[in-house]
This record gives sequence, structure tokens and C-alpha cells, in this order.
Amino acid sequence: MFSGSPSSLIADDIKVFDRGWLSSTNVLCLGEEPALIDTGHVKHAKQTVALVQQALGDQPLARIAHTHLHSDHCGGTGALQAAWPQARTGVPQVSLEAVQHWDERALSFGATGQRCARFGAQHGLRPGDTVRLGRRDWQIHAAPGHDNLAVLLFEPAARILIAGDALWEHGVGVIFPVFDGDEGFEPFERTLHAVEALQPEWVVPGHGRPVARADGGIERALGQARARAQQLQAHPAQHALHAAKVMVKYQLLDVEAMPHAAFLAWADATPILHRLHQQHGPDLAWDDWLQHAVLAPLLARGVLRQDATHLRNGT
Repeated sequence: MFSGSPSSLIADDIKVFDRGWLSSTNVLCLGEEPALIDTGHVKHAKQTVALVQQALGDQPLARIAHTHLHSDHCGGTGALQAAWPQARTGVPQVSLEAVQHWDERALSFGATGQRCARFGAQHGLRPGDTVRLGRRDWQIHAAPGHDNLAVLLFEPAARILIAGDALWEHGVGVIFPVFDGDEGFEPFERTLHAVEALQPEWVVPGHGRPVARADGGIERALGQARARAQQLQAHPAQHALHAAKVMVKYQLLDVEAMPHAAFLAWADATPILHRLHQQHGPDLAWDDWLQHAVLAPLLARGVLRQDATHLRNGT
């Protein structure tokens, strides 16, 4: 799913493309040097290029920036670079070397069993610095929690915050660092405090429509994020199971259907699923856990479907 009609509610020079769940929201900053923030999933890369071309006309894309490097936020970057080779690309500073050497282990694509087309980057987005995107100067702020390497982009004149997956309109994304034994919930709370301190008038989340302060949307989003994070932190095994379901659903959003044997091979070759198995149901055999704890609830709710030969994406 993607929207071909950007929202212009925030400002005339800020175009927001709500792309659904497989692809992140894209934010197009217009000006003498147009910039795109976050580029969606590789499956939708041609659509992303088409949306940008339609919005810019004959004007070339000059810059590409990323809040973080999960595959749903950077999968279109390679196609955008092919369409506009002169575009300069920025990634969070701590991820710059991994991108330049294309270290899929450091970039998480190998661990998550996800695909992302290779792309390059010329500069890092360092917290505390400012970056020019479109006709505005954006402050860069650290945004650990969902991804401890992520950044926020904040434009102080109009008080617009590009949040990536640090804040959604409803709920919160998986807090991935905890599954590697790192801090996750405490950094996430610090990120929410940082959002509050910036006092944005608009928040553009990593998925979904922009959220406004004027109608209480930002306050509600922060409250829901805190409540959900506290619930996940209090029930780590359920957090692990939730994460496993998210990973499986995401895979089926991408490929749409897999022969049963191919799905089982993919799951077995995906390291994060084995970690989640140990953190949720170590007393269950791998096959039992995958079939009964992960797949069965998704099938029962229609989130996935299956027939004699294939596992398929559902609603």
C-alpha cells in the first residue's frame, strides 16, 4: 500500500508520503536542493522513485537522509541513487562505515533475514549537528530505543520533528536492542523525553500520518508509547513473541507467499528468530515454537493464510 498524494498539512515545502507498514513514511523536503528523508522498502523502490519524480518534475533530487537503517527505511535508496547519481546520501554517523563497506551483519539485514539493495553514503548524521535538507536547517538528535543507532531530525522554526520509528501515532515498534542483551527501554524513555523537550508542533512518524500538537495527537502518542513500552518491559517473554510475529509478518508482506519448505528454511536461517525462541519459549522445540507459538495465532487472526503448498500474507 502507498499513497500517491502527499500530505501538505505541515508546510508547503514538506511533502509526506504515507506508505503503509512494509515501507516507511517518506518525507520530501522541497527547495533549491530537494531532499528525501527515509526511502521505504526495496519492494517499493520503483514506486518511491516515481513518487519523487512526480513531485519534483524536472528538478533533480539533491540529498537523501535516513533516520535509521532498518530495511523498511533505506530499501529505496539504491534506486534513488541510480535515478539521481549526483544525490548526496547521509546516514546516522555510527552506521556510516558499515554502509560504506556494506557490512550486512552490522546493518542487521543478515540477522533479520531481510533484503535491502546495496547503496552508498557520503556523510554521517551526527547528533548535535545541523543538516540542510530542502530549504530548512534540521537539528540532528540521538533517538535510541527501537534502534540504538537512530536519529531524529527537528526543524526548530516550524517545530517539525521527523521521528522515524522513535514515535508512532499509536503504540510503539519492537525494542530490538534488548534481544541482543543491550539497553533498550531506558534509552527509549530518554528519546521520549527528548521529543517532549523539543516541543514539536508536528511529528512525522516512521509509519502513518503526521501527528499534531494542536489536537492533542502528540501527547496521546507519547502516552500510548510509554504505556506500551512499560507493558513490553514488564513481560519480556511476550515482547520476544511479539517481535517474532512481527518478523514473520514482515517477511510475508515482502514476498507475499512462500512454499512451506522455503519458509521453514528462511526461518531456520534467520538468527534473530532463534534468539527470540530462546527468550520466549526455550522449553519448546524449535519446530513446535515456530508452528504453535508464532504461526498459529497469526493464522487464526487472518494475519497470515496457508494452503496445502504455501504460507501466504493475509490481512
